Amino acid sequence: MAEISLTTPLSEEGVRELRAGDRVLLSGYIYTARDAAHKRLVELLEAGEDLPIELEGQVIYYVGPTPPKPGQVIGSAGPTTSLRMDPYTPPLLERGLRAMIGKGSRTPAVKEAMREYGAVYFAAIGGAGALIAKCIKEARVVAYEDLGPEAIRRLRVENFPLIVVNDTQGNDLYEEGARRYRIED
Repeated sequence: MAEISLTTPLSEEGVRELRAGDRVLLSGYIYTARDAAHKRLVELLEAGEDLPIELEGQVIYYVGPTPPKPGQVIGSAGPTTSLRMDPYTPPLLERGLRAMIGKGSRTPAVKEAMREYGAVYFAAIGGAGALIAKCIKEARVVAYEDLGPEAIRRLRVENFPLIVVNDTQGNDLYEEGARRYRIED
């Protein structure tokens, strides 16, 4: 398992080289979005309308950050459970979304869409929101301000530590770990 530094936007070719278990330090611009924002994005796609953000080569972080304290760019910014975004994820992957960041497992439909469209799923460490926030150097609401903490934000991150959970080959680090450490009776 490698440790890899990546900068956004991500290319499909580069993403297809990543493997489950790779450690990644991500820098560049990423977007935040949770289930309410995902629902709105998919509704726009279904209506044939333009999205408020360009998805090609982008990364979406599943987070609803807390308000920043004075002098901070952002408050605590830990990952949320990814499963809530799964009903909306395949159409976004089809539009060129290259990576997602969250916590927890993904559905078979999302894993298949990642293989088909060339995307990966990164895990961020749950419970470490204050530490993750230190990797965020800029934060700006770019869409759906009415959603408050769940608005879409554009973040500039530096060396955001991640682990590839699902790669384009269909590997799943969570499943591999369970197999590796399963205790047989």
